Amino acid sequence: MTIRVLLADDQAMVRTGLRMILEDQPDITVVAEAVDGVDAVTQARRLRPDVCLVDIRMPRLDGIEVTRALAGPGVVDPLRVIVVTTFDLDEYVHNALRGGAVGFILKDAGPALLVEAVRAADKGDALVSPSLTLRLLRHLTPGGTPANRRFLPALSRRELEVVGEIARGRTNQEIAAELFISLSTVKSHVAAIQQKLGVRNRVEIAAWAWENRIVEGR
Repeated sequence: MTIRVLLADDQAMVRTGLRMILEDQPDITVVAEAVDGVDAVTQARRLRPDVCLVDIRMPRLDGIEVTRALAGPGVVDPLRVIVVTTFDLDEYVHNALRGGAVGFILKDAGPALLVEAVRAADKGDALVSPSLTLRLLRHLTPGGTPANRRFLPALSRRELEVVGEIARGRTNQEIAAELFISLSTVKSHVAAIQQKLGVRNRVEIAAWAWENRIVEGR
C-alpha cells in the first residue's frame, strides 16, 4: 500500500527536494505541501495523511506546536508526525517528542534516512538519529551530571536493555538481532515498557531513557 505523506516547510526549495526524494520511492506519495504551521494543521486534519513531515521552524505555528496539535496528549486520534531539525536545535526536538512526535531526523541526514523514517513511522515504529540521540543526552545532562531521576517503574533487566537500544535509535529488527531474541518478543517488550512508563510510543521511551540516564556509561 502507498504511504501518504504531508510535507510542511516554509521553504519551497526544501519541499521540492523532499518531494523528489520521497516520490522516487514506489510506496510513497506526497499528498500535500504546507507552507506554514497553520496550513499544516489544517491540511493534515482534512486529509489525514499516514505521515506528516514537519519542519521545526515555520511561520505562524512552529513544528512543536504543529506536533502538539496533531499528535499531542489531548488528541483523540493522533497523526504520525516526524519532526525535521538541525544540529543546533536539540532542545526544541526534545519538546517536540514530548508533544507526540513519533520520530525525528536531521535535515542533512540524507535521502536514505528520510525514506526509512517515513516507512518506520507508517508502521508505528520510529527512527531516531543516533548522532542526535547522543547530542540530546548531553543536552539533558549538562556537564555529565546525572539528571534528577523521577520514579523508576519496575522494569525487568531485559526491558531495560530494550529501553537502552531504543534510546540509541535502534529499530525493532536491530534490537532483536542485538539481543538475540525474536521480533515478536521485542514488540511484546516494547508494549510492556510503554504500559509501565505510561507513554504512547517508542520515542517517548527514548526521551524517558535520556532524562533518567538509562544509557549512562554505555
